[in-house]
Amino acid sequence: MIYQFTVTVAEAKRLIAKAIGVMPSVKKALSSGRVFLKGGTTVSAVSEELGGPPLRISGRISPSGTRAALEQVNAPHCLVFERGVPLAADGRLEEVVYSLGPEDVAVLGANLIDSRGGAAMMAGAALGGPPGRVLAGLAAQGTQVLIACGLEKLFPGCIEDAVNACGRSKVDRAMGMAVGLIPVYGRVITEVEACRVLAVVEVQVVGRGGVSGCEGGTTLVAEGEAEDISRLMEIVNSVKGAGTSGVPESMVECRPGCESCRRHRACAYRISKER
Repeated sequence: MIYQFTVTVAEAKRLIAKAIGVMPSVKKALSSGRVFLKGGTTVSAVSEELGGPPLRISGRISPSGTRAALEQVNAPHCLVFERGVPLAADGRLEEVVYSLGPEDVAVLGANLIDSRGGAAMMAGAALGGPPGRVLAGLAAQGTQVLIACGLEKLFPGCIEDAVNACGRSKVDRAMGMAVGLIPVYGRVITEVEACRVLAVVEVQVVGRGGVSGCEGGTTLVAEGEAEDISRLMEIVNSVKGAGTSGVPESMVECRPGCESCRRHRACAYRISKER
């Protein structure tokens, strides 16, 4: 049986979250270990899927460029589930990452992925902010890392070239904050991998982009036994119409002269206001 379907970017994030939620390694870590989440809209969807709260969103890409939140909302950006209980990890990230072992799971997002499995995360604050200072520790601990990232982040190049092209101190003027890229290492989970986790199917991307809210969306074809296709159809239908996950107050974008300006470089909006 063959099933063709389309998901928007926001729906794809929910699909990815559902897949991560049923992965055996995640279920085991959730019941008897730790699952660490580093905030982002896809990872926020993962948090909700695991029974936690939506996460505070910090950096984001909008039509006006690479922007930050207007205010530091009192909500967790990073979480750690300890035996299924979600606990705020902000302010103790080193301690949390140090506590993780090979049976534990960390879930990160990414702003860019390539066809070779490479991934990178933008950093607009010095040292990548508090989370950026501990990402390398995940590899050092031997923790299983999942990178939850939709296909809208896939680009036709290699991560190394992108990392070399940008940098907070390298860019002279930027739409929003100048960013660098931090490579992150782990198993990338896109819409395609999500479908394969959720059902025994072969999956192929057959279209990208769209209109009327489907800009950046993905059209896929899945092939499998009728029972698996039926299961996948049910899951896809369950995410149709889903919105972006994240604490609503943290989705309000920064503006020139706000607190975030002190931490960011080369923002053309701030420079224009100062003149």
